[in-house]
Amino acid sequence: MGTRLIPPPDKDVQDIALRDALEERYLAYALSTIMHRALPDARDGLKPVHRRILYGMRLLRLDPGATPKKSAKIVGDVMGNFHPHGDQAIYDALVRLAQDFSSRYPLIDGQGNFGNIDGDNAAAYRYTEARMTEVARLLLDGIDENAVDFRPNYDGLTEEPAVLPGAFPNLLANGSQGIAVGMATSIPPHNAAELCDAALFLIDNPNARSKTLLKFVPGPDFPTGGVIVDGRDAIAEAYTTGRGSFRVRARWTKEETGRGGYQIVVTQIPYLVQKSRLIERVAELLNERKLPLVADIRDESAADIRIVIEPKSRTVDPVLLMESLFKVSELESRIPLNLNVLVKGRIPRVVGLAEALREWLDHRRDVLVRRSKHRVDAIEHRLDVLGGYLIAYLNLDKVIKIIRTEDEPKPVLIRTFKLTEVQADAILNMRLRNLRKLEEMEIRREDKDLRDELKKLKSLLKSEDEQWKTVASEIKKVRETFGPKTELGKRRTSFGEAIDVEQELAEVLVEREPVTVVVSEKGWVRALRGHVSDLSGVTFKSDDALQFHFHAETTSKCVFFASNGKFYTIEASKLPGGRGHGEPVRLFIDLEQDATIVAAFKYQGGRKFILASGEGKGFVVAEDECLANTRKGKQVLNVKAPDRAVAIALVDGDLVAAIGENRKMIVFPINQVPEMTRGAGVRLQRYKDGSLSDIMTFDSKSDGMSWFDAAGRAQLTPLKELAAWRGNRGDAGRVKPDRFPKTNRFGKTIG
Repeated sequence: MGTRLIPPPDKDVQDIALRDALEERYLAYALSTIMHRALPDARDGLKPVHRRILYGMRLLRLDPGATPKKSAKIVGDVMGNFHPHGDQAIYDALVRLAQDFSSRYPLIDGQGNFGNIDGDNAAAYRYTEARMTEVARLLLDGIDENAVDFRPNYDGLTEEPAVLPGAFPNLLANGSQGIAVGMATSIPPHNAAELCDAALFLIDNPNARSKTLLKFVPGPDFPTGGVIVDGRDAIAEAYTTGRGSFRVRARWTKEETGRGGYQIVVTQIPYLVQKSRLIERVAELLNERKLPLVADIRDESAADIRIVIEPKSRTVDPVLLMESLFKVSELESRIPLNLNVLVKGRIPRVVGLAEALREWLDHRRDVLVRRSKHRVDAIEHRLDVLGGYLIAYLNLDKVIKIIRTEDEPKPVLIRTFKLTEVQADAILNMRLRNLRKLEEMEIRREDKDLRDELKKLKSLLKSEDEQWKTVASEIKKVRETFGPKTELGKRRTSFGEAIDVEQELAEVLVEREPVTVVVSEKGWVRALRGHVSDLSGVTFKSDDALQFHFHAETTSKCVFFASNGKFYTIEASKLPGGRGHGEPVRLFIDLEQDATIVAAFKYQGGRKFILASGEGKGFVVAEDECLANTRKGKQVLNVKAPDRAVAIALVDGDLVAAIGENRKMIVFPINQVPEMTRGAGVRLQRYKDGSLSDIMTFDSKSDGMSWFDAAGRAQLTPLKELAAWRGNRGDAGRVKPDRFPKTNRFGKTIG
């Protein structure tokens, strides 16, 4: 017989709406993820787990020169005292801080197997040992001098630092990656000496912009090296806005093998790419005969990376060979930049390069002021004590007599010599052996030295200029330690240009010929030879008909937009010929059974599209963001069933026209629609029932809105006749104009 549940008394029951309860709890979870797990602090560049690891190692006295201790002990102490989230999570974070191919400036010096660039995992924490590096020591420098705030740990039994003093520009130097709720961060590593130079310039020029700082920080500096092939304008835009990406390529050289032959040797691969996976992928492409210029690839790496690629023949151009590999393998990788950090440790915000450095500099000044005040208090206390020592030295016999004869010597000492309580305690706590050291000259010399130091510190605390000079001096010392002449500090990533060999590569791989791509309503696709204008003679299956067609070349990329909001890319050279009915498009892409093709067109590059779902939501996206690299496609428009992607139009003007199944149309400015790379978008048109049918754009400076009737004839609605339909994004609109097709579609397609 089961246990009977006894309901609580009515007075203990509270009625709360499920929506409110879920919102409150999810918000708490989201805040916890953002503040305590995913986003780094702009001041020290650390997430809580990394900060706790370093502070735990500090308590274990694992300084750079100390004997390393077992990682198991470090993990246990950190988990028990500060981070009760599981030993594996802590150890994984510790391992990453020790890997010289993951961290540009490792914070932990690891002894034992800490994994490798092939993707092999580190040994278990009972086998490995660790201690801090000089970089970690700099981050913690001054933590015992009231440099930062402390807060109670998870159980309130001890305290942990809310942030580290951070004498090293760790946020940008080592970078960070994390996914929170509704936001993410991705900060690539940079060169510390360059960051110090930029910071010193920023101290002298507080209003300097991110673009100006690029003369000091030209771009990321990855621990694995590589070559950045982005243009300077793109890099400047990324650092100004805090969002962007960097194209990083492997570094390679041509090695002569004699008799006119050669081989390619790759010595550096892009950041965060696993070498073994990279080689496996290239080998797969070779087996699938997708690399006609490559004969073989092999890994000859030892301590350094050495990947050897053999050409199909000695006549193959090495640049074309590498370009063919860059297109299809991880020898070229795109590293994102999303400078989303916790400003002041509390506010998540995307910042630019200048603001990120400014946050670090302001923190360094705060730390300097706090440490100086702490030192002032310590000196004043010591001067007080020295005054007591001097009195005791000058009146030694009387002091000893009072201590020997009085039951309570402290108040008598205070009264007799007009001492403070601190002085009296210092005299009473003095050891007998120290009496011989109480020489008047030594006391007076220490007193003088301390008063000179106190004067300088008080002068420093009164002058902001002096404070910034001191901060600059500290930064210069860091720059010396990690300068370009040091092994750790010299730049590893260089800059280059991506040579445009698209045409030559296409000609080498595929013979360029004109084709006409035809897509049927049932999703069958084929490529007819030549640019065919009259498709009336093209036959289809009995229950099928023409849906899309466009002119292309065998070297073109064909883009398919589906109702699931994904874009798919198929090389035109891979499409079946014009004989027969073609083949189902699902043979070339992983398209869900319930998804259908919304649009098909030739990729041109540089254009912009406006996308829309049935619910009337959408946004503008760049054509370059619509290219997919895999059969699975690229999710661009986020739609949740039963909603579907229903329309796409070329942005060709400053006005948007949207029409719904309810036959209502609205015209509004396109600047009300945001440009995004992915998302659900914003409300374009509002409906009480039904959904969006079609969308288009046109220019307010043109004769009007052009569309096609049911017979395919071009029609024009003058701009002045559209005044009644003009409005704002999200309006319901009015019933469509006269003569407009009953299909509620504009009849325009992307060329």
